[in-house]
Amino acid sequence: MRWSQTFVPTLKETPSEAEIASHKLLLRAGLIRKLTGGLYTFLPMGLRSLQKISQIIREEMDRAGGLEVLMPALQPPEIWKESGRYETASDVLFKAKDRSQREWVLGPTHEEVVTSLAASEISSYRQLPKNFYQIQTKFRDEIRPRFGLMRAREFIMKDAYSFDVSDEAAQTSYQSMFDAYVRIFDRCGLKALPVEADTGVIGGKFSHEFMVPAEVGENDVVYVETGEYAANVEKATSGLKSPLADQEAVEVSTLCAIEKFATPGVKTIDALTKAPFNVPADHQIKTLVYVIEDKPVIFLLLGNDQLNEAKIAGVLGTTQFRPAEPAEINDWLGAYPGSLGAVGVDDIPVYADDFLKGGYDLTTGANENKFHIRNVSVERDIKVKAFADFRTVQAGEPCPITGKPLMVQTAIEVGHVFKLGSKYSEAMNASFLDETGKSNPCIMGCYGIGVTRTLQAIIEQCHDDHGIRWPVSVAPYAVCITPLGNKPESEVMVVAESLYSQLTEAGVDVMLDDRDERPGVKFKDSELVGFPIRVGIGDRSLANGEIEIKPRGGELSKVKVEDAVNHVLDWIKSQ
Repeated sequence: MRWSQTFVPTLKETPSEAEIASHKLLLRAGLIRKLTGGLYTFLPMGLRSLQKISQIIREEMDRAGGLEVLMPALQPPEIWKESGRYETASDVLFKAKDRSQREWVLGPTHEEVVTSLAASEISSYRQLPKNFYQIQTKFRDEIRPRFGLMRAREFIMKDAYSFDVSDEAAQTSYQSMFDAYVRIFDRCGLKALPVEADTGVIGGKFSHEFMVPAEVGENDVVYVETGEYAANVEKATSGLKSPLADQEAVEVSTLCAIEKFATPGVKTIDALTKAPFNVPADHQIKTLVYVIEDKPVIFLLLGNDQLNEAKIAGVLGTTQFRPAEPAEINDWLGAYPGSLGAVGVDDIPVYADDFLKGGYDLTTGANENKFHIRNVSVERDIKVKAFADFRTVQAGEPCPITGKPLMVQTAIEVGHVFKLGSKYSEAMNASFLDETGKSNPCIMGCYGIGVTRTLQAIIEQCHDDHGIRWPVSVAPYAVCITPLGNKPESEVMVVAESLYSQLTEAGVDVMLDDRDERPGVKFKDSELVGFPIRVGIGDRSLANGEIEIKPRGGELSKVKVEDAVNHVLDWIKSQ
C-alpha cells in the first residue's frame, strides 16, 4: 500500500477525550475515530489489525474443532425470558421496537440464540460434541462508556458455545478452548494471564479469564509471583484466617447480654476504634444496606473488610442491585449510616461474610442514631439468612494454595471461558437421547474473546513514548519503506519501488511512504503508527550502496541494497 493512496490521519496532539495511553494512540495513530460515546469507526489501519486478530482467532478456533456460524444480532425477548435472563441482565440490554410495537433485543451475547438452535437441531448423542463460534458485533448498554474500545456500547466479539453429552466430555471441550486461547493470545503478541473468575449472571460451574497486566485496567488480578495461584479479585480468596477464629468455643447462653451505649459523633468504623471507645475494627460489624431487585438486603462484614460487589452477584444470582440511599435506609432501619446494625432485624434478609461465623463479643450499630451495641453474638443476636464469602482479598494476605504473599495487579480482560453445565439447556430444552434412549440435557460451555478490546490491549501493552510497537503478527503493515524524497525519477524512489515490489511479492505487508513530507515527519509518523520495521532510503546512504533498516524500538543497521530484502525477511521470520 502507498501512503498517499490510503487514509492515515495521524494527530500531533492528544485528543482531550482520551484517558489512557492505548486510547490516545488509537486516535493519534489514525486507527479509529469517535462517532459518539462508546461508538467508533475503524479506519483502514485499525481495520487491518482487527482483521489480522480475527484471522488468528479463526485459525485457532478451527484447529480446536470449532464450527463457524453467524447468528442474528437482533433477538426476540422471549428467548431471554425463557432462559431467565431478561430481568437479571436487563441493565445491559439494548431494546428496540419495530413498526408493530413488538419488542426486540440487540444481542450482548448469544447463549439464548445458540441454545435455541441446539434445541431444534440436536436430538441424538451421535451429533455431539459440537462447538459453534462466530465473530460478530455485540451491543451493551454501558452506563459510562470509557477508555475507547475497552468499554464501548458496540464492539466485536468472538463467542463460542460447546455442547457435550457429559460433564467429563464438557471438561475436554473446556480444556481445548482454554489451550486455544493460550495460543491465540501468544500469537497476538500478548502476555495474557489465565485467572480463576466469577461466572456472574452468565452462570455455570467455573470459569477462567485471560487478563493482560497493564498500568491501567478495569480489573484487579490477585496472584503469586511463582504462578501457583491467580484469580480475578472478584473471585479471589486467601488463606487468611478470620480474626474471630481464635475465640474460645463457649456456650451462647453464657455470653454477656447485649448493651446499648451512646456514641455521639461516631459515624465510621475508624472513629469507633479511637478513645474513649477503643473497639478494634476486626471486632466491629460493618453493616451495608443494598437494594436488590427493588428490595432491601443487609450485608455484614468485619469492620476492616471491604465488600466485593461481584460476590453479591455470584451468591444472589443477579446484577440488579445498588447501594441504598441514606433516606431509604432511615425509613427501613430507623437510623442513618454510621449507626446501623442487624440485631433484632426480622423483616430484611441478612447475609454475613464467612469471617463472622461464630463470632461474639462484637460491636455494631444500634439502628438508633448516635448509639451502638456491644457484646453482640452473631449466632444469638442476628438472624442470618446465609453466610458466604463477601470480602475483598488484600495484597499481602497468604495464598490459599501456597501460603505465599498475594500480589494485586491491574489488568485488562481480553477473554473468558465458562463451563456452563446444563443451566441453559435445561431452561430451553436443549436435550439429546443417549444410547439407551434416555433424554438428557446437553452440557454446555461458552467462550468469549473481545476482539476490539484485544486490539486495544495489545497497544496498551506494546507502546513507548513515541507510539505503538506492534507485534508483527497483528501490525497493519509489517514494513514501512521511507524514501527521503518522492521524485519518481530519483535513485531513492527507484530503490524504494524495487524493494516495495520484492517484499510484496514475498508476501510481506508493506507500506511505501510516498508522501511529499519532510523526513522528520515521516519518521515520527512511522514510529507513531508502530510499523515493526522501517527501511530508510536516502541519497547519503545510497552513495555507499546502503540503506538503513531499523526495527521499532531497536538499533539502526546499515545494509547493502542487494541484501535488504533478505535482511527484512530474516528479521520478520525471527519474530
